Amino acid sequence: MLDIPGRASSAVGALDRMFGALPAKEVLSLAINDLFPGRIALVSSFGADSIALLHLVASVAPATPVLFLETGKHFSQTLAYRDEVAEKLGLTNVIDLNPSAAALAEKDPDGTLNARDPDACCAIRKVAPLYEALSGYDAWITGRRREQTFSRNRMDVFEADGARTKINPLAGWSQDDIDTYVWRLELPRNPLVDEGYASIGCEPCTARVAPGENARAGRWRGTDKIECGIHTAAE
Repeated sequence: MLDIPGRASSAVGALDRMFGALPAKEVLSLAINDLFPGRIALVSSFGADSIALLHLVASVAPATPVLFLETGKHFSQTLAYRDEVAEKLGLTNVIDLNPSAAALAEKDPDGTLNARDPDACCAIRKVAPLYEALSGYDAWITGRRREQTFSRNRMDVFEADGARTKINPLAGWSQDDIDTYVWRLELPRNPLVDEGYASIGCEPCTARVAPGENARAGRWRGTDKIECGIHTAAE
C-alpha cells in the first residue's frame, strides 16, 4: 500500500499530478489495489454509459463495492439492467442504498416531492444515503467526464471530497471513447438508451433528448438544476 499523507486538498492534488494522466484502467488498479485497498467503492447509476466503468472495475477487482442509490423512483428497466450487468461482469458486491424511511415519511409522504422541490428530493433519496454509506470508505470512484457539463469541464482525476478522495478515471474520455469501448467489447447498454434517453436517472426527472442536444438536457428538464447534489455536497 502506498503511503498517503492524509486527504487534504494538497495531498490529493499531488496524487493528481503524479497519476492523473494514467490510462483509466491503471488509475483504477492503483486506487483499488495500492492507494485505498479495502477502503474504496464505486458509485454507479447503471445508466446510459455506466457499463464502461463497471467493466473496467470488474476487470481490475470484481469484488469492489458498487454502491447503487435505490431511490425508489428508478425505471424498472434500470433495476433489471443492474442485476443483468452484475451477473454478466461478475460484480459480486453490488449494494443498494435506500433512503431513510423516516425521512420519506416526514418530507415526502405522498411521493411527489420531486415535482415540488427536486433538490430536496435528491437530498433525501440520494445525497443523505450516499454520504452515510461513504462514511465507511476513504475514497470513491465516479464515472463523471469533463465534456458532460460546463461545471465538470475542469475536473481532475483525483479530487478532494471532504475527508475522502473522489476518483474520476474517465474524466478525459469523450462520448466517442465510451461508445467505442462499449462497441468493441460488445457490452450491454441500459435498454433505455435505445428509447432516446441519453442520460438516465430517476424516472420522473428523466426525459428523452432530441438529436444534437447535450446528453444531460433530459435531466430535470424545465428547471435550472443540473446536478443531483452528490458531487457538490462535500464541496
